[in-house]
Amino acid sequence: MTHRLTIRTPDDWHLHLRDGAMLRAVLPHSTAHFARAIIMPNLVPPVVTSTDATAYRDRILAARPEGSDFTPLMTLYLTENTDPADVAAAHASGLITAVKLYPAGATTNSASGVADFARVQPVLERMAEIGLPLCVHGEVTDPDIDIFDREAVFIDRVLDPLRARVPGLHVVMEHITTARAADYVRSAPTGLAATITTHHLVINRNHILVGGIRPHYYCLPVAKREEHRLALRAAATSGDARFFLGTDSAPHADPAKLQPCGCAGCFTAPNTLPILAHVFEAEGALDRLEAFTSLNGPAFYGLPPNDTHLTLERTAPDIPAQVETDDGPVTVFDPGYPLNWRVA
Repeated sequence: MTHRLTIRTPDDWHLHLRDGAMLRAVLPHSTAHFARAIIMPNLVPPVVTSTDATAYRDRILAARPEGSDFTPLMTLYLTENTDPADVAAAHASGLITAVKLYPAGATTNSASGVADFARVQPVLERMAEIGLPLCVHGEVTDPDIDIFDREAVFIDRVLDPLRARVPGLHVVMEHITTARAADYVRSAPTGLAATITTHHLVINRNHILVGGIRPHYYCLPVAKREEHRLALRAAATSGDARFFLGTDSAPHADPAKLQPCGCAGCFTAPNTLPILAHVFEAEGALDRLEAFTSLNGPAFYGLPPNDTHLTLERTAPDIPAQVETDDGPVTVFDPGYPLNWRVA
């Protein structure tokens, strides 16, 4: 039995840090375990231009704990008015690492997202030319489509035609939730990858609904049937370089979560690595944890892996149940079982 495991320092390829007081409260929980993170741009107002991204990056850097060299990898929020030249200039300067596509109305703060995909074609073509990846929230928002089917329909109606129109575009399907999405990623030898969250490896839709509604398990895309959770675990632990960690850690203060219309999101930054060690050990794949957390993501984005290391040890972790913020406590995701690994 393995008692200590040393891996390259992980990166988080999908992270929500919010802003202001919330940013300052939650950022240390990511900087403690991750060297870099793709930062989501869905603030209010969103991070649309290079000027917006510069200002947000500077606020993140200013909020880092003393001594931290955590690197925020910035993204731009794609709108129907996004300027291809601004995107290209931001990429050339090293400011941004990707552009984020939200279908309008798909998730938190996505009202400014894309409704008419033809209007963003020039931006996508320019991104393909310069090698800038597109990160995709892969759900349709049509009211006639069942919420549990929105990812599969998005692949057929939006993503597959989009990739056919812009074949050179590198695409990351973020926070996939279905076997259909995992199979779709495997069908593409190059140019397509997917992030998988911590919580989608742990919960299915029963965890949200059976025995009472559990708002701290409510996220978007919503967790699906057990067969899909198992398909995600198989993909994450397979060693396939097309799958890597994007926590989608999404803090909301409890007063915003515990509402008749509560916010979607699971806050997993404090305990992602202990949970992943538990999952990978259960799947007999501890030797593949480093690839999922630390190697596959940098390879897809054309970045070197981190040259520092992190050690996990078989000891119960001391993880807070909540993190205090000026807007109230943020509840940490509870996997529902004791954890036996901690970051040394």
